[in-house]
Amino acid sequence: MKRLSIIIPALNEAACIAATLESLDGLRSRGHEVIVVDGGSNDATVAIAEGFADRVIVSVPGRAEQMNAGARAATGETLLFLHADSRLPVDSDRLVLQGLAAGDAAWGRFDVRIAGPHILLRLVEGMMNIRSRLTHICTGDQCIFVRREAFEAIGGYPQLALMEDIAISARLRRISAPLCLSERCITSARRWESGGVLRTILLMWWLRLQYAFGASPARLACAYRRRGD
Repeated sequence: MKRLSIIIPALNEAACIAATLESLDGLRSRGHEVIVVDGGSNDATVAIAEGFADRVIVSVPGRAEQMNAGARAATGETLLFLHADSRLPVDSDRLVLQGLAAGDAAWGRFDVRIAGPHILLRLVEGMMNIRSRLTHICTGDQCIFVRREAFEAIGGYPQLALMEDIAISARLRRISAPLCLSERCITSARRWESGGVLRTILLMWWLRLQYAFGASPARLACAYRRRGD
């Protein structure tokens, strides 16, 4: 079996990083590697991660910077980018590697399930899954994976303060359409719940609209942080 490198960018994730890494024990036992890239946490994230990951490296902060640093350190043929508060589906290695081997796709993502009871979260996850199938634009919550050669061919993640997942999707879809796996990864609802579910939905739609019309990702990142995420 070819090897996956699972890359997890983290910043002050002491509350959840252990559970995320423990969920990857089965993958590690099958020979895949787990790399945590810390962006300068001031809590116990690094100390906790060192007990569970194959490698823990420190990078300048910024999700794009951290994921690129993880990719440079990775040894696997396929890179999978996982948020620190997310879980992969069962047999994710088989699903990814066999799925990529069976067709022409150079990259892909899972369907997503948001772990929260609010009815609007079902709408959000459903729209995310449908939208990515129609537009071939995927989000980090969907656990993007990519063949190493394709990742290197496009220069990795663009160095953006926000919308880096949308930007890399736009680059990768020039190489191939994504492999859209219907099995679901689970992501935390904290982003939506901390700022109010409806308010956060409207904010994210507004930010994506602004980005589509050319707004600076740095300015959008400031607006995102000001609203309590």
